[in-house]
Amino acid sequence: MAFDSAASYANLPSGNFTPEIFSQKVLKFFRRASVAEDITNTDYAGEIENFGDTVRIIKEPTITVSSYTRGSVVNPQDLADDQTTMVVDQANAFAFKIDDIEERLSHVNFEALATSSGAYSLKRKYDANILDLMATDAGLNGESGATTAQVSGIGTLGSALDIGGNSSPGDLAVNTMLVMAAALDEQTVPEENRWFVAPPLFYKHLFSAGGKFAEVQVTGDGTSPLRNGLVSLGNIAGFTCYKSTALVSNAGIDQVTLSGLATNGSENIILGGHLSSTATASHIAKTEVVRSTETFSDIVRGLHVFGRKVLRPEAIVRGVVSLD
Repeated sequence: MAFDSAASYANLPSGNFTPEIFSQKVLKFFRRASVAEDITNTDYAGEIENFGDTVRIIKEPTITVSSYTRGSVVNPQDLADDQTTMVVDQANAFAFKIDDIEERLSHVNFEALATSSGAYSLKRKYDANILDLMATDAGLNGESGATTAQVSGIGTLGSALDIGGNSSPGDLAVNTMLVMAAALDEQTVPEENRWFVAPPLFYKHLFSAGGKFAEVQVTGDGTSPLRNGLVSLGNIAGFTCYKSTALVSNAGIDQVTLSGLATNGSENIILGGHLSSTATASHIAKTEVVRSTETFSDIVRGLHVFGRKVLRPEAIVRGVVSLD
């Protein structure tokens, strides 16, 4: 029996699998599913191609506003072209086999399954990596330090804020978000494009706050989801809300560990911040198909490279809570 061959892959039996198209689909699904892609500045994604690439980022200048009286001279300000660099120094890989017989006889679309599964797996690893960096470099947290601003009432490592054990866990969860929002206000962080990420169990407690959620200043205006009976992760305390299992203390390998300072079994990280706080750029640098030397199957493997950089630590606030 003769098989057609895919271009550039003479040993590929089916001829239906195109690595370039597959990698584009995976990246599309990945970006749709990833929390980190939504809460970071991804403007530089198109500037990278390979591991080791460097992206130069021009920091937003600070404009000085002075008082003016009629007839006075307005002196123009020289804008500083302060810049930083983001290195593409992170990488994850995937590889799987497609058996010749299963591919021919099965009614399952292996490419579609692989696309969805591969994108989700990349998303878990990527989100954990980015959230770990943001949690580690957060300039606002409960701890005191030379490079951080201490925020009271949001918990610290080793002394988590006990939300799960509180008699009114929902009210305490809302109050915690309000404290985090106020901390960003004090750093003059813009209200637009603020985000909040927490473990799923945090929202279980949050939505038990019947009284607090009825207040306009917490849930928004008259079009708030809770006003029309829907329960949705919408805008709360000025934050667009996301949930991530990477912030669960016992999530396993795809978990935020504060670069080695793992929280104990009852401590969970929660994060709030602004879109401009962190820059990321990711790219599937290579996807290829090779013939297995041991079985009648094709091996599909790919390399996902990315870089990340916290640009504004003062625009990230980290809390530590107990949810059990």
